[in-house]
Amino acid sequence: MPSFREAAIQILSCESPLHYREITRRAINQGVLDTAGRTPEFTMNATLTNDIRFNGNQSSFVRVSEGEYALRDPNPTPNNSNNGNGRNRNIVPNSQYIGKAGEFYVASELLFRGYNASIMSLDEGMDIIALKNNKLFSIQVKTSNLHRNNSYVFDIRRVALDRIYAGNIFYIFVMIETNQRKSSIILPNLRIDELIDSRAITEVSNNRFRLTCRKRRDSIYIGPLRLEQELNFYWDHWEIMR
Repeated sequence: MPSFREAAIQILSCESPLHYREITRRAINQGVLDTAGRTPEFTMNATLTNDIRFNGNQSSFVRVSEGEYALRDPNPTPNNSNNGNGRNRNIVPNSQYIGKAGEFYVASELLFRGYNASIMSLDEGMDIIALKNNKLFSIQVKTSNLHRNNSYVFDIRRVALDRIYAGNIFYIFVMIETNQRKSSIILPNLRIDELIDSRAITEVSNNRFRLTCRKRRDSIYIGPLRLEQELNFYWDHWEIMR
């Protein structure tokens, strides 16, 4: 059974940053951590804190805010600007920045295709509202870097699926490859429901579903290996939004 440190790496490789309580909860629920302790969340917090304290820049983790941790980027992108002391600084975006960048990417793609697209200023479940040919579209955007197991992982909150929104509802999953090339899976809301029913989209907790995506031989597949489905029709098929 993985240690607390190994379990944290496994959980954070799917989504980060996360609070140490959420890391612990997911690790136990997903069966990657087995502990008889009464306060496993405190053990997790101490493990991550000590790893950062003793290993410094060589630690696998970074603390992004009080109680929240992320995996350290092994290949930070250098910033060529000077910090005033003759040294270059490295800036590593966290997942919040990547998520917001994904929304701007999708909004840009829609604008180029003639949609009047606007990013929502408040988090009400839908990230973008778009209008074209007098039709309204409600869009939720999820963004993922390529993970170590050669997959892209997206989590969807149950509350977002349960809410009723105006217009046509679409979920757009943005995949960022290691060379920064981007592509998207554009799924109508009804297709999301079908994939949940077929268990290609899996339920990971009482309030969250997960879509795992892999590219193989110029095709796109989602779902656990034994249940995966090919979704080439929805891969960068923006014309499906009409």
